Amino acid sequence: MKRRDFLKAAAGASALCGMGVAEARPNLEPAPQAVGMLFDSTLCVGCKACVAACKETNGMPPVADGDIDYYDSARDLSGDTLNVIKVYRDGSGATKDAVTNGFAFEKRSCMHCVDPGCVSVCPVTAMRRDPVTGIVTHHPDACIGCRNCMVGCPYNVPQYQYDKTFGQIAKCQMCNQAGVERISKGGMTACAEACPTGATLFGSREALLAEAKRRLALKPGEIYAYPLGDVRNPYRRHEKAAPAYMPHVWGEREAGGTNVLHIAAIPFDKLGMPPLGERSAASVAEGVQHALYSYFALPAIALAGLTYVVRRNTDKNDGGES
Repeated sequence: MKRRDFLKAAAGASALCGMGVAEARPNLEPAPQAVGMLFDSTLCVGCKACVAACKETNGMPPVADGDIDYYDSARDLSGDTLNVIKVYRDGSGATKDAVTNGFAFEKRSCMHCVDPGCVSVCPVTAMRRDPVTGIVTHHPDACIGCRNCMVGCPYNVPQYQYDKTFGQIAKCQMCNQAGVERISKGGMTACAEACPTGATLFGSREALLAEAKRRLALKPGEIYAYPLGDVRNPYRRHEKAAPAYMPHVWGEREAGGTNVLHIAAIPFDKLGMPPLGERSAASVAEGVQHALYSYFALPAIALAGLTYVVRRNTDKNDGGES
């Protein structure tokens, strides 16, 4: 390669890099038979029945916060906790679902994103999104422990088992992993089944979104028959006066949407939800990655040309000294 050709190749590579060749792909659409959960913060009483049911279903030990080792008091997600109830408190904390001098409960578990970042960044397909149900699962037989998924999740959900010699990533599998398979057998998630107030509700994403919007349309104090367990079951319901809901369904559009939806009477930023736009990070990052991979030959050509020039000059200098 002549010096002139090398410079042309380098200039061409720079031009392509500056032309905006990386374009974000569209967000993924919800799976055709997407299932999920609806968490209604106003119905949660903090009993942690969902946490206990999740632990029992997944064979995980209680996490003690103090000297009592038989009562689960986990404060956040971990390698041994896939579902946890957290508390918002302000001032005296006297009134439930009040922003000032009030308190509220919030559930943390995998959101089962429609366009999941953990799946996008996993280099070995250990994280997978079911194309039919939309459930996001982790497969330890494929996992190499790189922990990219922990970085790629905006909700800080995947957790590594640091206390184990051969730790793995732990996350909610929506009760549909090997050995559990409640959903594929027509059941519901353990946390939804155990919830005594219907704060956690299982069903199709479409039905849950419709249910959430019905609640948000209620007037404060209006009596409403809240379903328990499964949104499809018309017989398990309890009547309760509706609160003053925030006019927003979290997960309808955030970062491309989620299969686990949340509604509340407290602003979501106060409940610890991250600030997210409608565009999924995966859709943007994959566009950049694919562009880089597509033009990866250009730096290789430039490097080869540079190597040739350096080597030729070195040979000339060596020849002149001999």
